[in-house]
Amino acid sequence: MSQLPAPKRLRPLGKSGIDVSGLAWGMWRFEGTPEAGLRLVEAALDSGINFFDTADIYGFNGNDGFGDAEALLGMILAANPGLRGKMVLASKGGIMPPLPYDSSSAYLTAAIDASLNRLNTDMLDLWHIHRPDILTHPQEIAETLHKAVKAGKIRALGVSNFTPAQVGALQSFLDIPLVSTQPEISPLCLAPLENGELDMAMQHNLAVMAWSPLGGGRIAVPENDRERAVAAALDAVAQAQNVSRTVAAYSWLMAHPARLIPIVGTQNIARIAEAAQAYGVKWTRNEWYDVLVASRGEELP
Repeated sequence: MSQLPAPKRLRPLGKSGIDVSGLAWGMWRFEGTPEAGLRLVEAALDSGINFFDTADIYGFNGNDGFGDAEALLGMILAANPGLRGKMVLASKGGIMPPLPYDSSSAYLTAAIDASLNRLNTDMLDLWHIHRPDILTHPQEIAETLHKAVKAGKIRALGVSNFTPAQVGALQSFLDIPLVSTQPEISPLCLAPLENGELDMAMQHNLAVMAWSPLGGGRIAVPENDRERAVAAALDAVAQAQNVSRTVAAYSWLMAHPARLIPIVGTQNIARIAEAAQAYGVKWTRNEWYDVLVASRGEELP
């Protein structure tokens, strides 16, 4: 039975001219000492990951900690100047608790500058608007982003949690291409497969960074019949190829022709290393669709 193409270890970040690893490492739970943080960063690099994803809100616990994940990485980069050149560094902004989303020019400009300062870097390789702000016209957003790129603060632009229509509206006011989109997608969250987002990404050559690729942990610990059915479909491939269910889940996303980039969120060194096994998992069409059918809970038409 024919197999789907294996994912590549490096892939283009849209039209940016930047090559990124087929897996990213996410820092929404990045905390602790710089020494422990350095070990995690080095583990990701050792596993072949060069794509690091953070955000200004990472570290916020509901009361304080805004910017803490960026600041921790910034301390590590300042103490280890050789690291920055080994990574493609992405961050996000547009949320400032307790305010709702804010993509006004004044806010985004200040957010970008603050991230650069915390991260101890002169330029972000990629910067995402974290959530769409319905109350800011996309033309205002585009003008702000143009200025940041022209000033050398940002190399490439992306969006996170935007609908296809919101992506199109913003792109219509930009004279540089968006290069990435970051939706929630997993074998348990199929919305981007079904709402046109992945089709849009392929049409416009956007890299797709998949957040919560393990369904918020429910892939590893299923809690209901649907989740157990998805786990069983993943296990059929995982057991046959001697990998864990979580590795199979990463590879299921990576097998899609949009070449999804799962954001590995673990803060465990061994599991970071394990994630790289996803490059070697091979899927047949039948196996891939078995997971889809299990998640939908109904047969294909």
